[in-house]
Amino acid sequence: MEKLNKSYYMYVLLTADNTLYTGFTDDVAKRFKAHQEFRGAKFTKIKRKHPLKLIYSEQFATKEAALSAEWHFKHQTRQQKVAYLASKEVYI
Repeated sequence: MEKLNKSYYMYVLLTADNTLYTGFTDDVAKRFKAHQEFRGAKFTKIKRKHPLKLIYSEQFATKEAALSAEWHFKHQTRQQKVAYLASKEVYI
């Protein structure tokens, strides 16, 4: 059972080479710090794509909803991702 009032997030990072990275977390600030310290995902740890920018995060009431949003975002083309971000007033 999920904790009451706990939120989950799908977030998008932009790397120095203009690559989009998408993840999921329950603490965006802590997760972003981990990415910056190369303790995040394998992608940001191995590639060392610095500097990283947190360009978008979206809050969800359940872990499942956040994971679903992450999955759907990851399975779009770059053009679709950019269009989605633009619809949220995030421009790359």
